[in-house]
Amino acid sequence: MTHSLKKVASALMISACGMLMVPAAHALDEEAARALAKQNNCLKCHAIEKDKDGPAYKKVAEKYKGKATAEAHLIDHITSGEKAKFPDGHEEEHKIVKTSPPKDMAQIKNLVQWILAQ
Repeated sequence: MTHSLKKVASALMISACGMLMVPAAHALDEEAARALAKQNNCLKCHAIEKDKDGPAYKKVAEKYKGKATAEAHLIDHITSGEKAKFPDGHEEEHKIVKTSPPKDMAQIKNLVQWILAQ
């Protein structure tokens, strides 16, 4: 390998290593998602692996896997108060997830991405 080729290869290696140290701009923050779910009592009706009054998050993730509209649908579901069906057949308005600051879409999206990652 020539001297200039070694310099280029070295520069590329350093650049690649530096890129690995930079977190993804939209990386999922599991801790924040869990905290938001807890603050909004989501885990009263949902669990990660087992159904309660609401479906398990793993079941939700499976239902929407590969669907381009999954994130938008779930965001609408948790922010609009649309009707949720319960195992006994009755319906209630789904609780609207509250954030601080109010209506923080980054927090809402993070929660939805966490649900879909189950």
